[in-house]
Amino acid sequence: MKMEEIRSLTVEKLIEQLETLNKEHLNLKFQKAAGQLEKPHRIAEVKKAIAQVKTEMTARKNTGGNQNA
Repeated sequence: MKMEEIRSLTVEKLIEQLETLNKEHLNLKFQKAAGQLEKPHRIAEVKKAIAQVKTEMTARKNTGGNQNA
């Protein structure tokens, strides 16, 4: 997901997206441990997406705004 798309999300959608990404990251880690991971690069992609969402949430918190768009 690109930063433009992340910035356009509401706070509720950001939280929902973060939860989804965290679940996916956990599943990927389990697959890696079990030796069943088909796309190892996906772990890095998910970690990057988590960082982007958290960065946007922090930026909104620091600006004191509940920016929706």
